[in-house]
Amino acid sequence: MAWTEVLIDVPRAQTEALSEALMDCGALSVSVEDADEGTEQEKPLFGEPGMEPAEGAWEHNRIVALLETDADPAIVLAAAAGAAGIAGLPQFSTRTVEEQDWVRLTQSQFEPIHIGKNIWVVPSWHDAPDQNALILELDPGLAFGTGSHPTTRLCMEWLEAHPAPGASVLDYGCGSGILAMVAKKLGAGDVAGVDIDPQAIISARDNAERNRCSIDYYLPDDFGAAHAATRFDIVVANILSSPLKLMAPMLSGRVKPGGSLVLSGVLARQAEEVAAAYAPFIKLSVWAEHEGWVALAGSLPA
Repeated sequence: MAWTEVLIDVPRAQTEALSEALMDCGALSVSVEDADEGTEQEKPLFGEPGMEPAEGAWEHNRIVALLETDADPAIVLAAAAGAAGIAGLPQFSTRTVEEQDWVRLTQSQFEPIHIGKNIWVVPSWHDAPDQNALILELDPGLAFGTGSHPTTRLCMEWLEAHPAPGASVLDYGCGSGILAMVAKKLGAGDVAGVDIDPQAIISARDNAERNRCSIDYYLPDDFGAAHAATRFDIVVANILSSPLKLMAPMLSGRVKPGGSLVLSGVLARQAEEVAAAYAPFIKLSVWAEHEGWVALAGSLPA
């Protein structure tokens, strides 16, 4: 079986409307790419994990619509353009997409990731390169956190560099649960994870079970009910700079006297303002930097 891809270059102002109209007119899928990719005019969009850039699309966009092989691209595009309020038939090209083993093709894009000195994040379809390492079996999924992003790596490396057998750990904004699992596999005692996304909680619980880690994951309200006054030896939060600043009193208040707070999801240029938000509660400084992102860390006085 084969399909037809239709490639249409459009300006930013028409991208969203035409994309939606193509789906309404029978496209099997629609994606948007940078039409200037690979040229001097390419303008990457920058955003923080979990947050789309404000502009939402490039200046020059390429819409890629997948159609059934027997569909007439010109007729589908004309109908979509009319529905989107675009005069005339936009210029387009087509290419044939042959049937492939999409599962195997997707899996081939994800290899084991080596982090720190002795941590491997390994997709379920791979064998671990080092059976004596700290191994996390983790497949790419809906929740943020597979070890590929610099902020996740920084937090994992901090946990590896500061083992605390028997310590209590809170992973706030846990996503896939990867940081909580690293802490647990490094010998932590009671470990909890919190996230506002119900799907992340489901993913984190599944990952913990797969990796034989006893960890409690909560939505914020459930966590508050179960741990109203609980403080932890280590609190780690890999979120975004803006919510981290807003949560400074709450996160600092979750750290035991003598305990550690680790924050990431922070660009290097944002480090000072985030540290300033925490200054009334705990002194933070840049522990490490990677690809323009930093991890901030500090200890609450005993």
